[in-house]
Amino acid sequence: DRPCPRSHPRTCMKCGQGTAALVIRVGDPFCRGCFREYFVHKFRAMLGKNRVIFPGEKVLLAVSGGPASSAMIRQVQEGLSREAAKRLRFVPGLVYVEEGAVRRQSPEQREQTLAQMETLLQATGFPYHLIHLEEALELPPSILQPGLERAGASGTSGPSYKEAVDSFIQQQRQDGDGGSSVPGHSSQDAAAGPSATPRLPGAAQTQELLRSFEAAGTATAREELLQMLRTHLIVQTARLRGYGKVMMGESLTRVAVKLLTNLSLGRGAFLAVDTGFTDQRHGDVMVVRPMRDYTAKEIAFYNRFFGVPTVIVPPLFTKHREKPSIHQLVERFLLGLQEEFPSTISTVYRTGEKLSPEPAKASSESQRCLLCLCGLDTEGGEWGGQWGARGIWGAAPRSRARSQATAAAPLSVPVPILVPRAESKAAYIPMLCYSCRLTFKELVRFWGAGGRFPAVMGVPRLTAPLVQGPLDTLPPYVRAEAQRR
Repeated sequence: DRPCPRSHPRTCMKCGQGTAALVIRVGDPFCRGCFREYFVHKFRAMLGKNRVIFPGEKVLLAVSGGPASSAMIRQVQEGLSREAAKRLRFVPGLVYVEEGAVRRQSPEQREQTLAQMETLLQATGFPYHLIHLEEALELPPSILQPGLERAGASGTSGPSYKEAVDSFIQQQRQDGDGGSSVPGHSSQDAAAGPSATPRLPGAAQTQELLRSFEAAGTATAREELLQMLRTHLIVQTARLRGYGKVMMGESLTRVAVKLLTNLSLGRGAFLAVDTGFTDQRHGDVMVVRPMRDYTAKEIAFYNRFFGVPTVIVPPLFTKHREKPSIHQLVERFLLGLQEEFPSTISTVYRTGEKLSPEPAKASSESQRCLLCLCGLDTEGGEWGGQWGARGIWGAAPRSRARSQATAAAPLSVPVPILVPRAESKAAYIPMLCYSCRLTFKELVRFWGAGGRFPAVMGVPRLTAPLVQGPLDTLPPYVRAEAQRR
């Protein structure tokens, strides 16, 4: 019944004077001022150590409204300010992919989220682009083909980083600017922002998008489909707007979860490009992850202490009483271990640092995965030439089930006969890596029975015939590229 004595305040480990406001790790107390310096230095050090972003280069920041991407924007803002000691020299732009259709949001909620995000993006002063997930249905098939690598993008051709810096400084002096302007606020780039808030896509587009997600057999397949469509939209926006780099706001915690998730999904050969600092699978557009050294705890405290605004959106919709996705299971597992063993996530992260990106490289188009653009890893094994013979679901069990249902049904009740079309589906298999084959198996499951899938708020329930070609639920650009190959 005795009251707990108040703990004595700890002293900041860096300055040795201020009172600690938080403890990042055991034995690492920081005051607010020193924590801010630590946070800013880690971001600059990550960019400076890798030296992949050249002065004057256009960089697209992918923003979700969450804590990590919002903190990334704040770091870029401060790095471009005149008061910064070592200023960033690239030209930033922002992109936000609105995903309300697959996140159970009504049209009114989607409009509200869009307004909040536009307010957040406008406050930065950077050019920004608002796009909807439905626009993925109109992507060109070329998004599944690596673009021509830009000079100097990989460090093997073009000027070196030092030469690029010297050239940039000399150009600034010739322009009479002396390097005092902020590149991201030039009038030419600012004009690239949207003139007005884009309206929501039509109901037909939304229904077609939902049809692809509802056709997926598991929550894991829907998560993978969402990640693929989002990435392709961001890369296509970068290509159209002339951005050579894309910054993703994936934290250390998110990278560790993604590493184990992708390992569980059969993407062990591609972990280095899926979770590393750089991802060059798209050729002309390089994806970088400058926030991968920050834990979710550090980001949460930084946003809280320094008033970084965020926008929270609901999770991806799931069917009633459905098992969670592999992504959710791995996240719960890791976060649960982290509570008992504080070094769990950092250990997983450091393990991923030792992996090589070489297995993900494809020597030719025939050796490149249609969906993820990584090298094929399916030599021999259970996939070697037997997929087409047995079909997607296994033809024999399905045939027995259908014959029994037909025999037991009254003559007046028609029983739909499902045609597997194994040949057309089997044609996709040689073009997919092991993990994408597993996802493809779930994406083309039969669907269309009335009332099988939940209606999404604000969108009428889909009324599809009982017999529906499963391949029709794949995004159009995927089918077009597969036909070209």
